[in-house]
This record gives sequence, C-alpha cells and structure tokens, in this order.
Amino acid sequence: MGVTRRDFLRASTVSVLTAGAASKSPVWGANDRISACVIGFNGQGGSHIREILQMADVDIVALCDVDSRVLERGVQTVTTAKGKAPKAYRDVREVMADKAIDVITTATPNHWHALITVWGCQAGKDVYVEKPMAHSGFESRQCVNAARKYNRVVQHGTQARCSARMIRDMALIHEGFIGKIVHSRGVVYKNGNRNAIGHGAPGPVPENLDWTLWQGPAKDKPFLINKDRQKPGLYVHYDWHWFWEYGNGEIGNQGVHEMDVACWAHNRGTPVKVSSTGGRYGWNDDAETPNTQATQFTYADGSMMTFEVRNLGSFYEGGEDAGASTNSAFGETGYWVRNRGFFDYKNKPMVVERQPAPGMSKFDYFFRAVRSRKPEDQVIPVEAAHIACLHCQIGNVAYRVGHTLVFDPATERFVNSDEANALVKRDYRQGFEVPDLTS
Repeated sequence: MGVTRRDFLRASTVSVLTAGAASKSPVWGANDRISACVIGFNGQGGSHIREILQMADVDIVALCDVDSRVLERGVQTVTTAKGKAPKAYRDVREVMADKAIDVITTATPNHWHALITVWGCQAGKDVYVEKPMAHSGFESRQCVNAARKYNRVVQHGTQARCSARMIRDMALIHEGFIGKIVHSRGVVYKNGNRNAIGHGAPGPVPENLDWTLWQGPAKDKPFLINKDRQKPGLYVHYDWHWFWEYGNGEIGNQGVHEMDVACWAHNRGTPVKVSSTGGRYGWNDDAETPNTQATQFTYADGSMMTFEVRNLGSFYEGGEDAGASTNSAFGETGYWVRNRGFFDYKNKPMVVERQPAPGMSKFDYFFRAVRSRKPEDQVIPVEAAHIACLHCQIGNVAYRVGHTLVFDPATERFVNSDEANALVKRDYRQGFEVPDLTS
C-alpha cells in the first residue's frame, strides 16, 4: 500500500523517506518514459519546464511551488504543451511521498536546495539541483553523502561542465598542456543588472504565497514588503540572494558557475586557507551580502586561486570581449582564458589540434545518467559540485568574520575558530532539518 498524504505528513520525515529509498533503482529500457517533477519555477525553474517539455522520453507529471499563482501558470504551460495536466503540489513533502515520480528538478531559493536533494535521495528519486547545491558547507557534504548512501544520481546546475569545448580544454590543462597550474582565477562582475534593492518593512503576506513553506529550513521571520519598489516583498521572488538567511550573495549566485570552472582547472580539491574582504558600496539598501568581494584560497602545495565579485564599475578594462563573468588558469609554461583559448607567456596563441567531442545539454546528460546508473555518465560529479559550493561558502565565512581562516580539508571545519565554525551549519526549523549522513 502506498504512503498517503495524511500518513506522510504525520510520520517523521526521515522514516518515511528512508523507507521510500528501499526499492531498487529501475532498469530503464530504450522506450521507457521517465516521470519528472519540477520544484520551484518562478525563475530558473521555468527553463527546466521548457527544456524537459522538449524531451521525447520524459514526462512532467507533477509541479510544485509555494506560490499558487506560479503553480497555476506552470500547470497551464504543461497542459497546453502536452494536453494533460500535471499534478499540482504546494508542499514538497507530498512530492517525496509520490512514488509515481522518478526524478525531481529544483530551482527554489538556496536555503531549500540541500533539504530537497537529501529528501529526494531518501525517497528513491534522482535529483537535478540548481546552483549552488546547498546553503552551507555542511549541507553540500550531506548532498554527497545522500547520493552515495541511497545510490542516486545528483546533478548540479553548473552547466559549464556540459560544454564540449570546456571538457576538451580541461582535459588538456589536466594533462599539462600549459604545465603545472600554479594560479587560477575567476571573476563575476554582473554590473549591468545589479542595483540597490530597496528597504523593507513588516507587511501582509500575499494570499498566493505560503510564507511558512517558503522559509522551510530557515528561521521564522516576518514577511517584508519593499517600501521603495513596486514589489510585494523584499525577499520574494529574487532578492533573497542578498540575505545570509536565504542566499549566498553573488559569489554563490552567478559566482558558483565560475568557481566551479576555477576549481576544475586548478584541480587541487579543498583549500587549507581562505581570506576574503570587500563590502556593499554605493547602494543604500537593506541587503547584507557584498557587492564587491575579493577572495583568495591557498592549497596544501602552496598554489593559490583568486576570485573576484564586483557589481559596480566596468569590466571593459579587460577588452571589449572580456565578458562579465570569466576564468583563467596560469601554468608554468602558458595560460588559458575561457572562450579565448591557450597562450604562451609571450601572448602567442597556442595551437590546439584536438577537436572537442560532441557535447549535450545539461538535461541530456542528466537523464542519460539516470537511465544508465553509470558514474562515468555523470558529467558533473556530485563531489565536484560540493567542492565548488564549499569554496563559495567558506569564502563567505571568511568575509563575515573579517580575517584569514585556516581550513582542515579532512574535517571540513575551520581550525581554532569557533566564530567561523558557527557559520558552517545553521540552526534548522523543527521538521526541516538537513540530516547528518556522515556516518
């Protein structure tokens, strides 16, 4: 007998979800269809719906969002495209109890990412989770643990790893094409579409929004209306990025894409030291995260990686085509710049004879891995996702405490800093705890 909605919501989350994971992973045939649910789709999740609707062997059988208006729009989109309405859920726990759902994709605010990922794994579902995979270092480690413990596919939304050219270039870097890498660099400027967000004041929650479920694992706080903008809320639906309770600032927003590439190129794993400085300059608003941030990571072999966030000023000092977000890696005999190629230290382009292999879209890679169950088919390994997210998270911790920190890669804790370690894991709302799956 299946788990009913009433039974599920009465039972403890862990016991129900763990029981759901006891079934064996399905063996997919070429003609078998995969049933998917998209969770949280007012922003990036909308692209999940559009892309999956184009796939011939995947059905969107359910949608979930805490905003009834967003949910209704999503249901209408799928119904119009396929002629059949998907199930509509507001509470993600009901999604986990639905055994007809094989995979979930999620683009909720950051503070929900890890719990949905872990719950999904425990419920026997494979997970595509938008970046960053988690809100803290503790949480991204639990995503890795859940994927391994429950034998689930977890793919992270840092889709640069799906690029055929990037895959080719990283293979060359790792093979020593420009010598041993001694320094990697990532930059995120985003100065064209970031501005002050205004000021908030307690106000009524819109009828279409379940504010309690929106907060989920976070502390219970009053809903804030935006006094300076024609928007219903200060946090909802995007500016939560700039508050520590829900987001990770720019370094964990657009930044995690470039951080993942920087970590991929540097190929050193976890750092042993981190420092970060900056501030929120020029804007008079209530946001907490920096709009200017410079972070340095040092590794056990003495090499370093630097990462810069800047929402103010210009990025054209690097040339008209420099781009607002990019990466570079510096080896002993040459250097690499994303989308430009390889150069020697006289700035002469290096000839690359190897052609990129054909690439695929992020969801093509994801569903290929779901079907095959082969680790080598996972283009974004969950451990790599954790490393990229961890860099963003410990960089923010160093920024918040205001001094250089020593980090222990073995324990993933800071050495001799209770203040910093207090920011590794949050205090969860009862019933929405991210479980510790370390043992």
